[in-house]
Amino acid sequence: MKPAVRTGSHYITGDVACAEGAIAAGCRFFGAYPITPATEVAEHMAERLPDVGGTFIQMEDEIAAIASILGASWTGVKTMTATSGPGFSLMMENLGLGVCTETPCVIVNVQRTGPSTGLPTQTGQGDMMQARWGSHGDYELIAIAPSSPQDCFYHTILAFNLSEKYRVPVLVMADEIVGHMSEKVVIPDAKEITLVSRPKPKGRKDRFRLYEPGPNGVAPMPAIGEGYNVHVTGLTHDERGYPSMTVEAQEQMMARLKGKIRNNLDDIIHTEEYLMEDADIVIVSYGISVRTGLTAVDEARKLGYKAGLFRLITVWPFPEGRIKALAKKVKAFVVPELNLGQIRREVERCAFGRAPAIGVPHCGGWVHDPDDILKTIKEAAR
Repeated sequence: MKPAVRTGSHYITGDVACAEGAIAAGCRFFGAYPITPATEVAEHMAERLPDVGGTFIQMEDEIAAIASILGASWTGVKTMTATSGPGFSLMMENLGLGVCTETPCVIVNVQRTGPSTGLPTQTGQGDMMQARWGSHGDYELIAIAPSSPQDCFYHTILAFNLSEKYRVPVLVMADEIVGHMSEKVVIPDAKEITLVSRPKPKGRKDRFRLYEPGPNGVAPMPAIGEGYNVHVTGLTHDERGYPSMTVEAQEQMMARLKGKIRNNLDDIIHTEEYLMEDADIVIVSYGISVRTGLTAVDEARKLGYKAGLFRLITVWPFPEGRIKALAKKVKAFVVPELNLGQIRREVERCAFGRAPAIGVPHCGGWVHDPDDILKTIKEAAR
């Protein structure tokens, strides 16, 4: 059996780095259906998983793909799938099933330009609101946006760690350019990589309750076949896992599903700040748009504008506390993204009128020209 962690410096794409990050994180089951521009994730997983004792299955479609990783997760293994826009849409119902059943798994969406078939080989960030609200009902999940192949490696590991710790599906919202660009990716020794595994139950098996939360609000999770009573359903259920068709059971279940995320925001939310100490114009961005945003900030600084960049690594749950704090002291937010204003609306909501949120929309296909962002910075500074 070959080593799970390919230590060293590699010149690889973001898709390949994502696959390597998954294997380093302990992923041993991958079920997917090919789709541009995420197919390379599946191709690399198909090549690598047999080397480490894992399983790759090409399913008949994306509905089956996400169903397979939910089922495999209940056998005790870490699981992942990868897709893009149309496939992501097909996964929405079972995404809700994963949330409701508190099933840890990772779903990679290498975004392309939409709607519908759109521009399959070109980039976009148009699935960000779908990532949060695409399935029906109220729920919480976690979504992470890498900006480079190096991020794809580390952020996939982060996605697995958060998924296991909080028993929730975690989305890696990459995009075509990040997925297909080739850059240097440094992979550390396995001993330098921190891994998290789902909480396991302790105590008497005859008293076990499948959804009885632990101290951090997360219920321990046994694997099927370990001797615990495991009943998994997408119906409203009680702490035993059995259907309970009452308002009280719904309230209790929803409090658990939302509470384990909302009560642990400081641990879940990851962001980065660049030249923010004295910034009065703040770019808020994520994914590939961060890179053009950084260029715009540097150019603005040369011209005397106090610009900074607030990078969303965790997009969902949204870092509204930090945005609210910044809104009290900055002139404006500038939000470049490869859609027509999805996350800008979140910034506007959190700023609550204290500072305008000015979008730099782009309908996808290619990245922003940094001069367009710089122009918006100048206008916001007036």
